[in-house]
Amino acid sequence: MQSMLIIHIAGGALGLLSGFVALYAAKGATLHRRSGMVFVAAMLTMTVFGMVLAAARGGPWGGVNFRAALLTTYLVVTGLATVRPPTFGSRSLNVGGMLVALVLGLISLTLGFDAVAGGGRLNGVPAFPFFLFGVVGLLGAGGDLRMIQSGSLRGARRIARHLWRMSFALLIAAMSFFFGQAKVIPKPIRIMPLLALPVVAVLVTMLYWLWRVRIRRSLRGIVSVGAPASRSDFKTLELL
Repeated sequence: MQSMLIIHIAGGALGLLSGFVALYAAKGATLHRRSGMVFVAAMLTMTVFGMVLAAARGGPWGGVNFRAALLTTYLVVTGLATVRPPTFGSRSLNVGGMLVALVLGLISLTLGFDAVAGGGRLNGVPAFPFFLFGVVGLLGAGGDLRMIQSGSLRGARRIARHLWRMSFALLIAAMSFFFGQAKVIPKPIRIMPLLALPVVAVLVTMLYWLWRVRIRRSLRGIVSVGAPASRSDFKTLELL
């Protein structure tokens, strides 16, 4: 069990480092693509071992750590699949992901309301994480349903789907580390403004890119210079 915990922590640390590199690297550039794939591998390593550890300690659906790991896995897998060419199993992946996200969202919201009814906490956990995972799960399931119905996504919708899923997975990892595992940070800098800074940075950056892609429809700094504006499907991109 100790070795699994070490792998879980190492995967999380590598996921955070590679995630921040990919988040701020030039979109579509070699550094972005390579750090993005490291992020995927590290995050899946962290979440798989995290789910095993959480299940061994107290039952899968009863632990907030298990739900966080499952939601992060779902976001990373579906976020990566969004920018990959469709395959024979793409529809099955989308349907399976939608069901996982829907069940996770409903259970998390139910536990959130239980926490509110119990005075704001459930088994020592504040209501906020339950509602956060619940809302994100239902939003993800809704997006999966739209993708299943349309068959595929292009342009801004495709990039936005990839963008928010990968960024939110990084956000969950950052919150888990800087808020949940802050004791590993040296005490002199273990103060809330500093701990919150990386989390806020991920959130602000995610919102900025969603605004750029979905509202402004701006390609500046995303596709190669001189690329025609009609290439709205962003075929060369692998955004984080």
